[in-house]
Formats: sequence, structure tokens, C-alpha cells
Amino acid sequence: MGNKTNGLLALLGLGALAYWKYKKSTPEEQQAVKDKINTAKDNFNKWGNDIKTKANDVASQVQNKVDEAKTKAEDSLN
Repeated sequence: MGNKTNGLLALLGLGALAYWKYKKSTPEEQQAVKDKINTAKDNFNKWGNDIKTKANDVASQVQNKVDEAKTKAEDSLN
């Protein structure tokens, strides 16, 4: 339990340091930070959408194979 507490305190400390440094920076530096965050957010969203698309493709392929197997099974019964 101590490791989790220490980790959370360290994370909180880093967040406070980052916030303090951000507030002391120039408006240009603040804008650069905002741009980096927005770029990272856009990349993360793109990555998530790519994974969703690939998952849907795989699900569609699996469904096609199931339908094909059902058709073959029904044909063999007749």
C-alpha cells in the first residue's frame, strides 16, 4: 500500500510542478504547450478510431465466416 501512496504523491507533485512552471511561462510558451496537448489528443483520437475500425473489420470477417459455415452445414444436411 505504501508504494501506491508514494506513487500518487509523486504524481501529484509532478502535476503541481508542471502547473507552476506553466503559469510562470510566457504566453508563447503556454500556447506551445496547448498545441502539444491538442496534437497529442488528436493523435490519441486517431489511434482510437483506427483500433475501432480494425475491430469492426475483424468482427465483420468473423461474422462472414460464421455465416459461411452455417450455409455449408445447412447444405450438407439437405
